[in-house]
Amino acid sequence: GGAMRSGWLWALLAALRVSWCLLPQAGYLHPDEFFQAPEVMAGDVLNLQVYYPWEFLSSSPCRTVVFPLMTSGVTYWVIRTLQQLDVCSRCVNGYTLLVSPRLLFTVFSFILDYSVYRLAPFWGADPWKALVLLAGSYVTLVFYTRTFTNALEGLLFAILMVLVSPRRSGGSPADPASSSLIGIVTAAGFFNRPTFLAFALMPLLYWAGLIVDSQKSIKSAINHFLKLVSSACFTAVVFVTADTFYFTSVGLDNLYSIQNKTVFDVIGQLPEKIVVTPLNFLSYNLNPRNLALHGSHPRVTHFTVNALMLFGVLHVLAVGAGVKVLKRCVGQLLQVGSRCSGSAGLLVPSEGSATLLLFYFFPLAVLSLFSHQEPRFLIPLILPLVLFSTSRDRAVKWKRVMIVFNVLGAVLFGYLHQGGLIPCLFHLERLIHSPQSSNHVRHYTLLFAHTYMPPRSLLNIKEVDTHVEVIDMAGSDDEVLCQTLDQRANAFPCRDCHVFVVIPGTVRATLRKCGVSVKNETLIFPHLSMEDPPQILLLFSTNWRSQLGLYILQL
Repeated sequence: GGAMRSGWLWALLAALRVSWCLLPQAGYLHPDEFFQAPEVMAGDVLNLQVYYPWEFLSSSPCRTVVFPLMTSGVTYWVIRTLQQLDVCSRCVNGYTLLVSPRLLFTVFSFILDYSVYRLAPFWGADPWKALVLLAGSYVTLVFYTRTFTNALEGLLFAILMVLVSPRRSGGSPADPASSSLIGIVTAAGFFNRPTFLAFALMPLLYWAGLIVDSQKSIKSAINHFLKLVSSACFTAVVFVTADTFYFTSVGLDNLYSIQNKTVFDVIGQLPEKIVVTPLNFLSYNLNPRNLALHGSHPRVTHFTVNALMLFGVLHVLAVGAGVKVLKRCVGQLLQVGSRCSGSAGLLVPSEGSATLLLFYFFPLAVLSLFSHQEPRFLIPLILPLVLFSTSRDRAVKWKRVMIVFNVLGAVLFGYLHQGGLIPCLFHLERLIHSPQSSNHVRHYTLLFAHTYMPPRSLLNIKEVDTHVEVIDMAGSDDEVLCQTLDQRANAFPCRDCHVFVVIPGTVRATLRKCGVSVKNETLIFPHLSMEDPPQILLLFSTNWRSQLGLYILQL
């Protein structure tokens, strides 16, 4: 009966995950959810006006193109093909550009569910309780349905956990095929995000210990390791080749036409330099000055703030259990010398809880060495944390607290946080592509101030069109904003020109200082800007919606 109830609850939460993706979720978590895949592929595949981030420029290639092509690139190719075949007249629009890559990631997110169901019995957890805890977490509902490289990192980490764990308690992952798959997943994870090695190291050491213990001869064990290394090298060659062709003069367009050329033509087009994006990524991020450009945080931010923000009570339970394990080890060291053998002693199935804690805290410690620390960097850790928390029913007595915590997290990050920007872009897309605009050319200037970077692709403007100009003012101070507004409002280059300003209600008073007049205004509700937070007292006034809204103002 309990398993059946848990099964129905998981199915309900899974349906919520898919339906909320299709709704769609309005919350905007971080610019990287757009600018590390969908925005780039919208320009490459659909030839739309986009903003290419510096990581995807040929002068500074720091991100592999393989995963963007396999995810956003594939979905955009499908909707482009459907439109070309007249299956639907407007397959390419702001909604499909937003939702189609997210829907693919949402489908992929069920790899997490499968992994938890497979791993739970081995680690002493109830499979259905673990599934409910995973599916009910706002991290799964919000972060894993977005186009983050961190979400892919979490999925690859989950696959690796399945591969390194025996199928049954007391078994061994001695299948030679698993060694090759582990090498492929490890290399792919490294090219997706080099930080994947921090998550993969402990599971790989655990797997290596099982292999050594289960093999009767050294030759057999070495064979497993050679298979891992060779498959990892082959995968790396595939990624390097694809990235080199993309980021050099050959380009994406010529990748599609290579199949029609002779071997000599292809050799003649080979680039002069090889592009290894993870090395460029590490070279950039190991420089403290570069990290400071993206924001510096205290080294304890992940441990004291980000993990608590993402996982709540589960993080507290893990910390409490970790302290107990350390006390036990220290006690054994004091009593019997070296009887407590450190990490090697923890990496055995009989010490399942301690091993899961190691899978959780080791990546957390490694990522804490870097000064730039964002919550999304930790989302892969939900898997070992869920398995640990549901073993021995640790999380049961905190059920009500976790429900409230995850509901608040889902509403805050999935609905409120920068929640007006995507509906605003949908509104402007309809305006730009309205019949009135189609009958005769109108010039639009769209100025965004004090918002996250707007993904231009959602406006669905062809690259060849020049009648729409997007200006991102980010968090510019009042003087710079007023100068820009004055130039745009008083120096129209044509008769039929329209200037729109998109700005949160919390800083709308800035426009009064600028002395510009407003012709029309549209309020998008809700929109919560943590960079320009609402004034608490005004939330209790008659003007409270303005504090939680995003304005589209026509000058």
